Amino acid sequence: MRIKNNEVAVFAIGGLHEIGKNMYCVQYQDEIVIMDCGIKFPEDNLLGINYVISDYSYLIKNRKKIKALVVSHGHEDHIGGIPFLLEKIPEIPVYATPFALALIKGKLEEHGILDTTEVHEEHEDTVLKFNKLSVSFFRTTHSIPDTLGIAVHTPLGAVVFTGDFKFDLTPVMDQPAPDFQRMAKLGDEGVLALLSDSTNAEVQQFTKSERFVAKSLHDIITGIKGRIIFATFASNLYRVSTAIQAAIDTGRKVAIFGRSMENGVQNGIDLGYLDLPKGLLVDSEEINRTAPENAMILCTGSQGEPLAALSRIANGTHRQIRLQPNDTVIFSSNPIPGNTLSVNHLINKLMEGGANVIHGRVNNVHTSGHGGQEELKMMVRLAKPKYMIPVHGEYRMQVIHTELAQEAGVPADHTFVLSNGEVLCFGPDSARIAGHIPAGDVYVDTSGTADVGNVVVHDRQILSEEGLVVAVATVDYKHKRVLAGPDILSRGFVYMRESTELISQAQKHVYHVLKTEMAKPDKAKDSDIRKAIIDNLSDFLYSKTERRPMILPMIIEKK
Repeated sequence: MRIKNNEVAVFAIGGLHEIGKNMYCVQYQDEIVIMDCGIKFPEDNLLGINYVISDYSYLIKNRKKIKALVVSHGHEDHIGGIPFLLEKIPEIPVYATPFALALIKGKLEEHGILDTTEVHEEHEDTVLKFNKLSVSFFRTTHSIPDTLGIAVHTPLGAVVFTGDFKFDLTPVMDQPAPDFQRMAKLGDEGVLALLSDSTNAEVQQFTKSERFVAKSLHDIITGIKGRIIFATFASNLYRVSTAIQAAIDTGRKVAIFGRSMENGVQNGIDLGYLDLPKGLLVDSEEINRTAPENAMILCTGSQGEPLAALSRIANGTHRQIRLQPNDTVIFSSNPIPGNTLSVNHLINKLMEGGANVIHGRVNNVHTSGHGGQEELKMMVRLAKPKYMIPVHGEYRMQVIHTELAQEAGVPADHTFVLSNGEVLCFGPDSARIAGHIPAGDVYVDTSGTADVGNVVVHDRQILSEEGLVVAVATVDYKHKRVLAGPDILSRGFVYMRESTELISQAQKHVYHVLKTEMAKPDKAKDSDIRKAIIDNLSDFLYSKTERRPMILPMIIEKK
């Protein structure tokens, strides 16, 4: 990959052909500005993986060029990867809005790197100036407070990243409406490229306002007689404030469960977004003593996370809260990609426990934070970009978004459906694909270890689907004899007591391989013998069962 000296390069290290892992970069000569650094939640087949982050190797290699990481808002798919990036490149200064910055500081503290990180608060009027690039911001609306679009100003024009947005003209919590004037001003001054949120590119209508959901939720909550368990994203302070206001209006006490929810509410209080009357928040002991019609539990777990508070309540493993008959559980969110099965399982579990469950758009308890087709076209009209790059969306969403951009006046040959790592270079009068940089997935497991590796994940998938067969034998290489075994152990493959004939034949195959390999004139290598056992036993077991378990040879050599 080669960027010419007069070119502006734009590339994504995450966020294309996927929902999550948002991370976009603008590079001009020896300066790079990073916009967002998120995670992606794993699909069900990524066993033991907590989340997926981006491959930061290009940035590590070019660390001296990085001027700043600027953050559009505080959702996990835009800030979750920041601690992992800063562990690799601690010198990057981070700029974020107040609510996002509070969330980021919590993450940095958990990783033990807060004191060594340079963090700054950004606002819609903030301007960052570097030698060749500068950064400004514009106000947007989303499902979280303090959301900004980002404009990276280059010698060829501004590269504008919308962040997640919708045009909500009646936002809640006294949040201001989108700044259409500043968006239009950027368009008049000259937008080189627009990187725009594609999440709802398939949705034809405008996205409903948060205030619509607030009224609907308030009506639902005021009509409930028993205890309420309200689950949403901890970062969705709009939804949290709506639930709390409904609790205040109906005389309910509120108990909060889940560390991220506790932190989110505390951040909302500290930043002045939540003004709670004294005595509203109570602990677990008091909420358990409170009459059901006067109690509300606010918790994490709306995505079916097994360790979150709501899942533990449903499973009866929560230390303080037990599910009660006639509890009403409100899911004020939609499942993110990969979590649908987990959410459905949780809903079933709650209903089995006697709870009433309210969820989904049909009950008007959730609205998207992303703009529909008309809003996407309006953003294009305001920005008037020379080039259009749909981001934050799966492939089909990006394709539809380019079609919408063309309807709004962008020429078809000026729209680009890119992949992660694909580098688009803009010259004074042209654009070209200049190659690729590393941008694969990096897995973080339950221990917090980054880069578990594709091989490990693949092995876990085999173990879960096909099982494990262990072949154990003691050998004397010097005299070329098998002293004990081979013994065959099966875990998750076949039930040994009912498969004695298969196990016996497998033992004979392993014995034959050992004798054949040790009989060779050259001294047998342990690695070669293991490979021969794996190949032979794998083919044999497949011929009998049409399954390929993981095979683990254990050769014990007599000294």
